[in-house]
Amino acid sequence: MYERKLLNQILDEGNLNLAIKQVKRNKGSAGVDGMSVEQIQGYLALNKDDLLKSIRNRTYKPEPVLRVEIPKPNGGVRLLGIPTVKDRVIQQAIAQILTPLFDRQFSDYSYGFRPRRYAEMAIIKGLEYMNDGYEWIVDIDLERFFDTVNHDRLMNLVARTVEDGDVISLIRKFLVSGVQIDEEYKETIIGTPQGGNLSPLLSNIMLHELDMELENRGLRFVRYADDCIIFAKSQMAANRIMRSITRFIEEKLGLIVNADKSKVTNPNNTDFKFLGFGFYKDYYAKQYKAKPHHKSVERFKYKLKQLTKRNWSIDTKYRVGRINQVIRGWVNYFKIGYMKKLLMNIDAHLRVRLRACIWTKWKTAKNRRKNLIKLGLKRNKAYEYSHSSKGATRVAYSWILATTITNERLARFGLVSGLEHYNQIHA
Repeated sequence: MYERKLLNQILDEGNLNLAIKQVKRNKGSAGVDGMSVEQIQGYLALNKDDLLKSIRNRTYKPEPVLRVEIPKPNGGVRLLGIPTVKDRVIQQAIAQILTPLFDRQFSDYSYGFRPRRYAEMAIIKGLEYMNDGYEWIVDIDLERFFDTVNHDRLMNLVARTVEDGDVISLIRKFLVSGVQIDEEYKETIIGTPQGGNLSPLLSNIMLHELDMELENRGLRFVRYADDCIIFAKSQMAANRIMRSITRFIEEKLGLIVNADKSKVTNPNNTDFKFLGFGFYKDYYAKQYKAKPHHKSVERFKYKLKQLTKRNWSIDTKYRVGRINQVIRGWVNYFKIGYMKKLLMNIDAHLRVRLRACIWTKWKTAKNRRKNLIKLGLKRNKAYEYSHSSKGATRVAYSWILATTITNERLARFGLVSGLEHYNQIHA
């Protein structure tokens, strides 16, 4: 069968070149060997033949992943495993060939880390269920999913589709490559490193079994990576689903359900969050709608606050560019949610903070007077306010800066309005 030729497809020059491009595009930190993405091309120019030979004769040994702790927004840390750039290229080459083989098998209700599928699609499907009367939600939290995947179970699932023993052997080597924590090596006898190029595909292969179980039971659900919610018409039915699906996940898949974080809830619960979204019932339209969850809003505001710190001595043009990246990215992600009033308020507050930054940057009374006059303020008023003893924030709220560093001037300077960007998307 054609699967027996998979290793040749993976190591094909065109596929490897595509993998190199993708790894370089993703950037990312160096692994345990210290090699950066900029150095991979030169390394392969000298060592590619030996590398491919070692993969073909099964002597290739991936390096341990570098353990990195990423703070979670709600406290705690997420453990990432960063492979070396060389290993990332090989993993990416494998993923590029295997993804089409597995993706056609995956559920229509699985949306994470798949071609042409997005979080927005999962939210739209969830809203469809809610508005069809499935207003009780089983919110399942898998505890340390990437750290608890059983290697044998996972490889048995991979082997159902992949019949090339060389490829099976290579994937397993990545699973058991180990982890380096503060210069100390630790074996990995369970789990798949969160951070590798193969990890998203392997997680979907593992959780496809859950998808099939839910479909076979006729349940309505959406899953994005290890975030899965199931919909029911009554609280009693939802509680029953929670008990039975928890048993399936723990007994059949060998994963752990976090009992403290998993819950039966409804969309109106302000604590319920899925993929950063909250939900509410629009009683005029008589339907549920999505909105950015209040915790997502808090994180967005915090990012903007960090970018408008007055003690950050950087060029205003650069600051505005960074702010624009955050605004566009956030609004683009949450564009299906209602947030006009929210964005109007954030825009107004952001302009005040930016005016305070500019006022602080002017520093001296002489510079402030000169710039206020240049912006059209009369000389006597410019002199009076340039010597103001008020703090930058109070001055930024005053009519003086509102009529000199106007909204229009900030827009001409390049500042993106979150509300205008949102309205353009929906025009």
